[in-house]
Parts: sequence; structure tokens; C-alpha cells
Amino acid sequence: MLGRNPGYITTQGQIVADLFAADGYRVTSVSSKLNRVLRLSDIAQHILKNSAKIDVLILEVYSGLSMIIADTTSLLCKLLKIPLILVLHGGNLPDFTTRRPNWTKRVLNRANILVAPSSFLAKEMERFGFQIRVIPNVVDLDVYPYKLRRQISPKLIWMRSFHAVYNPQMAINVFFSVRKIEPNATLVMAGVDKGLEPEIKEMAGKMGLQDNVRFAGFLGTEAKIKEFIDADIYLNTNRIDNMPVSVIEACAMGLPVVATNVGGIPHIIENGESGLLVPNEDVEAMSQAVSTLLGNAELTERLSRNGRFLAERSAWKSVKRDWEALFAELLETKI
Repeated sequence: MLGRNPGYITTQGQIVADLFAADGYRVTSVSSKLNRVLRLSDIAQHILKNSAKIDVLILEVYSGLSMIIADTTSLLCKLLKIPLILVLHGGNLPDFTTRRPNWTKRVLNRANILVAPSSFLAKEMERFGFQIRVIPNVVDLDVYPYKLRRQISPKLIWMRSFHAVYNPQMAINVFFSVRKIEPNATLVMAGVDKGLEPEIKEMAGKMGLQDNVRFAGFLGTEAKIKEFIDADIYLNTNRIDNMPVSVIEACAMGLPVVATNVGGIPHIIENGESGLLVPNEDVEAMSQAVSTLLGNAELTERLSRNGRFLAERSAWKSVKRDWEALFAELLETKI
């Protein structure tokens, strides 16, 4: 629940927990402590203290050191006989499982039910013998106003963390290429710095783009909505991806999406219908896709309209039904 802290991204678990609470469920969310050790301690203490009151425990699972939290929590649930749903996240999880199969399998096998937000991640993890249910990431569509695009300007936006996985260098290179044809083009780059933002700013300066690229920092909900309304094309340059909520949010607001064809992206976006897909690292292809959108109002409108339809699959009304079906199944088994 790190998103409870200012400047941290709100996770899916946090969003789902808040939506269930708003709908009358008794929900406890832990933990928002930034330190991993303190966070794990907070989670463990809460489970031990309240085990008799917990009907279902839902835990988000990520690769890397976060697996320690999943390991400890899942073990407590097994010992205390608490029904457990593990929700798998991250395009890196299949690779992590390949490298640490015994650890990952030990943890995931403790779950009553495994959930993934995309068919891509589900299929990747099924290779290791797991049975995965797919429940899409949720986007509260009431929060994101829809704006149909047709005739658009070269106003680009990129929003991810400044980390190598998200390849912000590609966004700068694409923008540099677009500017050769569209001298009035602008680019907003937003997100938390994970070590690369100074390098990207320096890169933009060396390429003479400092007056045309704006670094907006971390965007809260209101700021994100404002930036998305003002923009006309969303760039997603990831090297690895699963089901990025930022892409769904862009689609929800009618922003045509141009994305690298990696991970779970082609399982979400249909090329030419709900977005444009280009090969990973292919700056020329992404630049050409942007130019195509700028010169083709019919295509732009189709992507903008179908993007909203795509986002509606992640509406809370639909996602809630999927979760409630799992709860009913678990509680029936428990009885």
C-alpha cells in the first residue's frame, strides 16, 4: 500500500481495496510503511492479531525482494488456515520464476487461488504448472473523462517511471524524429525518477529539445487527467510489460496509444483498432506511427473510440463481479 504515501504510485491492490470498502465490504489494507522490514512486520502482526476475523486475504505478488513478503505472508495464511488469493503482477515474474523456480513455486502453491490481470501473464505462469484466473486491472471510468480525438496536434505524452525497463530514451529519440517533420510538436514526460531522469534531461538538451520537452514529475489523479486531456498521443516505450494501467487510463480518456509490441501489450491492444503497435526499440517505426496518426483522422478516431471500449472491460462493475465470484467460491469451500 505504498501509494498511501505522497509521490508513490497507487497500486491495483489499493484501488480494489478502496472500491470494495466504498461498496460496503469490511476491508483492512496493510501496509503503507516504506521500509520493507517494517512493512513485513506490520503485515505479519496484523495477520496474527486478526486471523479469526479474516475471511479472505488478498496479496499482490511481485518478483525480486518483494517475494520475501509473499513468502512470509503465505506461510502465515497456511498455518492459520486463512483463505489466500495471490494476485500476480509484473512482466518480470516469469523470468524470476525461471531463475528461482523452487522459491516461487513454494510461495504460489500455498494460495487457494492465483489471479493475474492479463492472459499474457496467466499463460506465461501456466508453463510452470500453475492454474491462473484472469481478472483485469480495474480503472474507475467515472474518474477519467472521455475526449474523442479526430483531428489532432503533435502533442505527445509519455508517463512511466524513469527506469531502464520503461525505456525513456526511446521516447526522446522518437520525439526528435517527429520534430523533423512537425516542428511545433511537444512532449510531456511524467513519472517517478528511478535514476534515469537526469540522463534523459541531459539527452533532451544535447538534442536541442529542452524547450519542447516538459518534465512534469509524478502525476496525481487530477494532474494526470489534466495532462491527458491536453495531450493527443500516448507513447508507451516499455521493453517489458504486462497489463499497464497507464495505457488503460490513456485509452479511457480517448488518447490514441502507440506502444511497443512487448509482453502483454498485444493481448490488450489490437493493432490498428485500439492502438498502434511497433517492434521493441524501433524508433523509426514508432515515429512513423505518430506521423500516420497525425495525417489520418479516420484512424485516429477509430483508435480513440475503440480505446474507450477497451477501457470499459476494466470498469469496476465488471471486475467486481469476477472478484465476488472468487469470494463466493472460497467461502463455500471454507464452510
